[in-house]
Amino acid sequence: DDARIRASLPTIRELLARGARVVVLASHLGRPKGKPDPALSLRPVADRLAELLGRPVRFAEDCVGEAAERALAEAPPGSVILLENLRFHPEEERNDEGFARALARLADVYVNDAFGAAHRAHASTEAVTRFVPDAVAGLLMEQELEFLGRALERPERPFVAILGGAKVSDKLEVVRNLVGRVDALLIGGAMAYTFLRARGVDVGRSLVEPELEPEARRIEEAARGRAVAFELPLDHVVADRLEPDAAIETLAVGDPAIDGRLGADIGPRTIGRYRDRIRSARTVVWNGPMGVFEIDAFARGTLEIARAVASVDGTTIVGGGDSIAAVRKAGVADRITHISTGGGASLEFLGGRRLPGVEALADR
Repeated sequence: DDARIRASLPTIRELLARGARVVVLASHLGRPKGKPDPALSLRPVADRLAELLGRPVRFAEDCVGEAAERALAEAPPGSVILLENLRFHPEEERNDEGFARALARLADVYVNDAFGAAHRAHASTEAVTRFVPDAVAGLLMEQELEFLGRALERPERPFVAILGGAKVSDKLEVVRNLVGRVDALLIGGAMAYTFLRARGVDVGRSLVEPELEPEARRIEEAARGRAVAFELPLDHVVADRLEPDAAIETLAVGDPAIDGRLGADIGPRTIGRYRDRIRSARTVVWNGPMGVFEIDAFARGTLEIARAVASVDGTTIVGGGDSIAAVRKAGVADRITHISTGGGASLEFLGGRRLPGVEALADR
């Protein structure tokens, strides 16, 4: 998937067009645990980037030290250099000042275009900004902050948020923050079952976080107090196991026939109810699938929500890997206003947190 590479192209092209002598690119891939891993080298990224840019991309065998500095010294004007995986050094994730200084030696201007890493205080996103004359946001970072910021601060209404995925704990801050800002909050995925059980509903073997049931009740009470439409599934697809060949059945939520089984997708009544809410919206933010989306038998709810979001006459923002995959699988990605490149970063932003990678910039 080259989506994040493509998303960075406008900034790289702008820097070259504005006369940058060399554009030095730094990034990471995977979790190599602070040591080199050939399977996580960025060399294939350099090859793909060269194809997309239509010009050579030089590859430095390391991101700091002699290899990086030699690549820079040998680069002719107008070059693009991609450094090797930043996370091959443990100092990157430790936000180490010495490592940040070594990165800063490679540049006169620092441009952070990695919204997807902006929630991490790492050497390449936070400490490095202390050692360069200028530290600014790239075009993608600007776009991400503009769309998400507008949704939170000055949305066109009705404003509908759709949250799914496995756990309430993953999105607790987001739910709390959005309850005070949206007109309707639609909950799907396994996280719905903690809210349902907090209402006293029998959810069988569905995934529940019992320790969060009191918080779930408080969130619902807060939604009622603010006249926010807080929607939970009315029916669901249940299965004896989460496998492609599982025996499935659609039941009303609360039907005792769920006994021994677990919820795996929202049902047709819920799809209809959520679709109506979404289609009346002028601003929609969606993060997280409505079911076990990777198994076709449990994908319908997520795909139908994707199509409903694409039909909105207004601003639509989709974030999170499964939601993005859903709009692509449904063939509607080109009808979404903004597809966020930052899963964790967009969640923390929507949860009201400050992002270290943004706070470190001159125009924070």
